[in-house]
Amino acid sequence: MRVQNGSVTELTALGRAMYQILVSFTVRPEHRDDFVRAAQKTRRDSLANEPGSHRFEALVDEENADLFYLNEVYADVAAFDAHAGGPSFAAFFAEVSAYVEGPTWLMRGNLIPDKDEV
Repeated sequence: MRVQNGSVTELTALGRAMYQILVSFTVRPEHRDDFVRAAQKTRRDSLANEPGSHRFEALVDEENADLFYLNEVYADVAAFDAHAGGPSFAAFFAEVSAYVEGPTWLMRGNLIPDKDEV
């Protein structure tokens, strides 16, 4: 199995395509609670209104309370693109851009399904 040019065609054909991203944000200390509220609202809105959104998790770094991660899983790249072009994404960045550095892309890729489980 191979993935070409970011395409998940072959993975989708197996019925198990998933696209996952991990990004980080450094948040000003006085805005930590604001960031968490914005991330949780985006999570609720994305999961409720975007059929291709499967998981949206906010995490705080174990050593740096100003460093947050968003771990997100989508049905495929097209579902992520729909999310990135949608209102919850725009609202999130409209709010947090004044007090964060980032996002820093840490990972983005396609799940490689176990062929024995398909």
